[in-house]
Amino acid sequence: MGFLDKLKTDLKAAKDELVEGANELGGNKYKLVSAKEMLEKARDGKYAVGQFNINNLEWTKSILSTAQELNAPVILGVSEGAGKYMTGFKTVAAMVQAMMEEMKITVPVALHLDHGTYEGCKKCIDAGFSSIMFDGSHLPIEENIEKTTELVATCKSYGLSLEAEVGAIGGEEDGVIGKGECADPEECKKIADLGVTMLAAGIGNIHGKYPADWPGLSFETLEAVKEKVGDMPLVLHGGTGIPTDMIKKAISLGVAKINVNTECQLAFQAATRKYIEEGKDLVGKGFDPRKLLAPGAEAIKATVKEKMEIFGCIGKA
Repeated sequence: MGFLDKLKTDLKAAKDELVEGANELGGNKYKLVSAKEMLEKARDGKYAVGQFNINNLEWTKSILSTAQELNAPVILGVSEGAGKYMTGFKTVAAMVQAMMEEMKITVPVALHLDHGTYEGCKKCIDAGFSSIMFDGSHLPIEENIEKTTELVATCKSYGLSLEAEVGAIGGEEDGVIGKGECADPEECKKIADLGVTMLAAGIGNIHGKYPADWPGLSFETLEAVKEKVGDMPLVLHGGTGIPTDMIKKAISLGVAKINVNTECQLAFQAATRKYIEEGKDLVGKGFDPRKLLAPGAEAIKATVKEKMEIFGCIGKA
């Protein structure tokens, strides 16, 4: 190699290094992504991506670090109530983006509004979320279609993923109470045909703890919905407490995204209670929030890892 050729090669290498460094400093290397690609890969690979709801810095840090450690794609869910608690969606988006850069999170991460109202969806789009869910399941199907159609166009223009829901999910979330309805497959097709990225169809699932007399998931409904919507990635809400065999069967029938929230909260609560009951907060600087909340944060990590193992998404980033 001649002198000029070597010089050109060295200059190109230096330029590439500078560009990579600039991208890293600017956050381009660690940016949020739409959930579309990760869910299509999950659908084709017969596994599911976990959506784990965040409530504060500890929640976010624990979930991101676990996803990076396990090389798994992840969706951070934010309910409107949690968004309000954290002072607003702009605060949430800024926190997540900054944490990804500081922690050097390279696995695919989507920041997703969970069970959003029409107004909430608009706010999250403006705040910089990479994915939203419009929950129009409580609306007449015509109104659900009208609002979803508008949001499909908006999300497409911004490169965001959009989740829609048909058939109310049981239990309570942010004051919204559902009885675990089973979705109408024909209505599911109408919503899916609008061009949404993913569809949450009620199949008897429930938010929160499942009652002792819960009859289980309606796989008959899930199969009927899958037949109508084709390759549309399906979403299973209320992932806490569903038996592993049911989860795996749901994945085999087209579920590509599973939501977990209550289970992380229960794990955090139990670990925090144990720390205090053992009097560790009274020893030395055990009252320091960084120490007081550490056992709960570790419990969240363990729960997320357990769920990712069941969902089959470890090593799929």
